[in-house]
Amino acid sequence: MKITVLTENTSACRLPVEHGLSLFVDMGDRRFLFDMGQTALFAENARALGIDLGTADFAVLSHGHYDHGGGLATFLALNDRAPVYMSRRAFEPHYNASDAYIGLDGGLKGSPRLVYVDDSLEIAPGVTLINAGQVPLVGDFGAFGLKVFRQGRLQPDDFLHEQYLLIERDGRRVLFSGCSHRGILNIARRFRPDVLIGGFHLFKLPVGEALDGYADALEAAKATYYTCHCTGTEQYEYMKRRMTRLHYISAGDTVEV
Repeated sequence: MKITVLTENTSACRLPVEHGLSLFVDMGDRRFLFDMGQTALFAENARALGIDLGTADFAVLSHGHYDHGGGLATFLALNDRAPVYMSRRAFEPHYNASDAYIGLDGGLKGSPRLVYVDDSLEIAPGVTLINAGQVPLVGDFGAFGLKVFRQGRLQPDDFLHEQYLLIERDGRRVLFSGCSHRGILNIARRFRPDVLIGGFHLFKLPVGEALDGYADALEAAKATYYTCHCTGTEQYEYMKRRMTRLHYISAGDTVEV
C-alpha cells in the first residue's frame, strides 16, 4: 500500500503548503483519497506529483472541518464517479474556541455523490469506516475548546462527525485518522493497529510531562506511526526522542506500509 501526501502543513519537496491534510492511497486493486485539505491545493499538488485524481475509486472525509473538507467541491469536479464517504454529522456547524466557523460548505450537502455513514460501513472486503462513537472516551482528548451548534446552541464538540478508515489485509491492521479528536490514545487503544497514519491533535500541548505520557503509551502499543498536520512539529520532535517507531510525513512524501 503506497501513501502519498498531497497536502500537509509542511513540505518535503518545495510543494506549496497549507494548514490541512490530504492523502492519496494506492492499495493495488483500489485507489482512494483520504481528506481534501483546505482548498484546491491538494489537486494542484497531485498534478505536480503525477497523480491523476480521476483514478480514485472513492474518497473519505475524516471529519467535518474545513482543513480536511475544504477541497470537497474540487474533488467532485475532478472525479465524476467516485463516491465520497463521510459521517452523517459532517455538515453540522462546527466552530473553534473563538466561535469562528470551521465547518464545511453546506451548499454541497445534497450532492448525490456523498454517502453518509452512521456507525460503520464496509466499503470493500477488509476496508471499513468506523464512527468515532465507537471509541470510548477515557481521560483527556483533543477538544481544545472546539464546538458544534446543536439543539439550538453552541456546545462542546463530541466529535461524532469523526470517522476512521481501517484496512485489514494480510494479517495487518492499518488505520487512517484525520485529526484523532476523539483522543489518539483512545483511538489506538480501540483499534490496536499495526500502522496508524494521521494527525494526533497535540499541537496545543506544551512539551513536557503530558507529552511524555502520550509518547510512552503510544510506544507501548507497538504500532508504527506516520503522523502529521495537527500533531505539531515541536511536539513531534519532542515525542520522537522517546519513541522508536514515530515518523513525520509532509507534502510530497510517499511511504509504503
